[in-house]
Amino acid sequence: MADVELQGTTLARDAALLADTVREAGLLAKSMFRTELKSWIKGKSSPVSEADIAVNDLLERRLRQSSPGYGWLSEESADDESRLGRKYTWIVDPIDGTRSYLAGRDDWCVCAALVEDGAPILAAVYAPASDEFFFAARGQGASLNDARVQASGGDDLDFSRMAGPKPLVQRLNDSIDEIALHPRIGSLALRLCRVAHGALDAAFAGGQSRDWDLAAANLIVQEADGKMTALSGDALLYNRRDVVHGVLVAAGRDRHARIVGHFRNRPLP
Repeated sequence: MADVELQGTTLARDAALLADTVREAGLLAKSMFRTELKSWIKGKSSPVSEADIAVNDLLERRLRQSSPGYGWLSEESADDESRLGRKYTWIVDPIDGTRSYLAGRDDWCVCAALVEDGAPILAAVYAPASDEFFFAARGQGASLNDARVQASGGDDLDFSRMAGPKPLVQRLNDSIDEIALHPRIGSLALRLCRVAHGALDAAFAGGQSRDWDLAAANLIVQEADGKMTALSGDALLYNRRDVVHGVLVAAGRDRHARIVGHFRNRPLP
């Protein structure tokens, strides 16, 4: 999928650039994985390590140098609001799932998306520890390791195939305490991508996720014949001044419609 034919040579170039750069960034992160790293806390509780910064520097150098007219939004870069006036913006998370990364677990990834006027048009999510490379281009489908993927069909609710905050999912079924949810996935982007290739039927995110957690996975789910929206069913918009998002759900289209309908009839407090 990385060499997918897109309209216009610029977008074709960007697709190849994105795929190559995210792979390179993932290999850099993997080379530092399970080594002695300096780490610290930013904000109230968000961990960051020297690996996050090194990967961010690589992504920024490769992507921004090749497309100087595009905006830039990254978890590990100071926000430059000139991005708000750009038609195209790169949105990246150098290591999504830093807690898992620092703990030596495999559920982390590198995420990057190209957004046009608030909507993702190219996306790559690479989990090098498990050798999973997701790629999507708007209107061209989504792939995992170059094989086409599709979200699971139907609208049944199998809670063992759902991931997300238990109190949130519990609102779909009051007896969920008796049902085991899918094991936690440390990377939100990877959790959402699991919907795209049918490993999960649905995935939820609590409030306070950011553009960089979501933009790439959003397109991958969408191009796998799934939907990812706010619980209201409203589409997610990116590269706005406020990059924080509320509670959301990703699932195959029929299941997504059932879940959104449930929350419309039983909204969150």
